[in-house]
Amino acid sequence: MSKYLRASDEMATKLNKTINASKRYNFTEEEAEELYKLKGKESKTSKSRDKQVTEKEFVLSAWNDEGFMMNIQQYCEHYQLPRGDIKEYKLVSHTGTPYYNIKFKETIESEVQSFDIEDIVKKHIKEVKTDCKINILKQENDFDTLTYTDVHIGMETNPDNKAMYSEPWDRIHALASCDRMIKETILNQKSNTLVIDELGDFLDGYNQQTTRGGHALPQNMSNEEVFDVALEFKMRLIDNLFNHYESIIFNNICNDNHAGSFGYFVNKAFSDICSVKYPSVQVNNYQKFINHYYMGDTCFVITHGKDESALKFGFKPHLDPKGIEKVDQYCKRNDIYKLSNKIVFKKGDSHQALFDMCSSDDFFYFNYPALSPSSLWVQSNFKKGRRGFVLESFRGKDTHEIKPIFI
Repeated sequence: MSKYLRASDEMATKLNKTINASKRYNFTEEEAEELYKLKGKESKTSKSRDKQVTEKEFVLSAWNDEGFMMNIQQYCEHYQLPRGDIKEYKLVSHTGTPYYNIKFKETIESEVQSFDIEDIVKKHIKEVKTDCKINILKQENDFDTLTYTDVHIGMETNPDNKAMYSEPWDRIHALASCDRMIKETILNQKSNTLVIDELGDFLDGYNQQTTRGGHALPQNMSNEEVFDVALEFKMRLIDNLFNHYESIIFNNICNDNHAGSFGYFVNKAFSDICSVKYPSVQVNNYQKFINHYYMGDTCFVITHGKDESALKFGFKPHLDPKGIEKVDQYCKRNDIYKLSNKIVFKKGDSHQALFDMCSSDDFFYFNYPALSPSSLWVQSNFKKGRRGFVLESFRGKDTHEIKPIFI
């Protein structure tokens, strides 16, 4: 399995890598081992189990070799941390081993320029024939929805072959799931309008990190590969559904705890391509934690469930008083109660299909299943789970059909 690691120009040259501005490169296991040696570090895999120390003791201890407390500058120099990339820090001294709790700045915006987005985008701009006839005849205000979330493109589901429920999740399997969504959407079409809601965590991360940093993620693709597959996924959806609907609207959540700004870049590229290739298609990329839109007299309040930086605890799968208050305040602030007859709150993140129409008298509270398989962390802490997507049909004032499709 390859690893995406940072290396100085000198180290990269010694390992026969082409120098780039981001100073991050793909290394094989053998190359990574050599890189650790060049950095003067001992590879984790070469340590015997009885001599291992915990991550805090080895990485985070604020004591120096002389037994004195290091300041943040000395701490960064000692552990070769990029001081300029630190957004905030706090010395934690009440534990047995004092350490610095560090939050790093998000570096996606500058480092993403290290690969050629333009070339990736160009290959997805292809002509599509628009000669298919649409025969669905329903009321003007009827519409269908396709909702999917937590695709986690780039996620390695079986790191080091330790997963209890091994299921591959690479380009081929991600696009196969996309094809399944396309097929089921067409088979279950009830109207001429389609709304496609993507509720966040579309990508698994950037540089094998979550948006908040400090949380390493096992991944099976480079940043370039993730971007390419993600854009191919989106274009596959529109290319195959365009001829079946008179109107298609995409709503993409770009504030979450895995994809973050990297997810926005993919969706922005998708939006720009659609504006040229399919001018009638509407693409909305939402960057706030909670957002909303209207279809007729129904208001959809959409979120991933966790945000990219501020929220410590996200919306729970089961609606609790704190969640009710948060949604209620959002609806009041935006006059949603006055402007709609039905409110549907939609979230991802929990990787569960739960449709709650009773806990609140004011709005429905819907959780949508992850399209991706469970990660090793989810398998170990919870269970294998069921993955899929959800089709819904809104017809007239009272008909609302929900059809979960599990893969």
